Amino acid sequence: QVQLVESGGGLVHPGGSLRLSCAASRSIFSINAMGWYRQAPGKERELVAGITSGSNINYAESVKGRFTISTDNAKNTVYLQMNSLKPEDTAVYYCNAVVVTATSGVIDSWGKGTLVTVSS
Repeated sequence: QVQLVESGGGLVHPGGSLRLSCAASRSIFSINAMGWYRQAPGKERELVAGITSGSNINYAESVKGRFTISTDNAKNTVYLQMNSLKPEDTAVYYCNAVVVTATSGVIDSWGKGTLVTVSS
């Protein structure tokens, strides 16, 4: 399993920016896919942005053009740069890592989450 620690959440005004970080306990090269999910009060958890080991990236339609996912392999860290934030972006943001192994199958790991609040 992969231990994931998120940071960077907080309170920001509409139109503002935040950068979330997710530090992994093992090399990103050994992880098949990483992603950021979010869960707003009363709603289901949804994928915000994902990146695979082959550098394929996808975004939720609601964040395209505003959010950017990236990695720093030397730091085993994945980032989510969030610009032009809206009140509807308010949620707990979770980091996810998926590792596919020959012996244990798919191992799905989650961080504890970081709260992002967009409010004036």
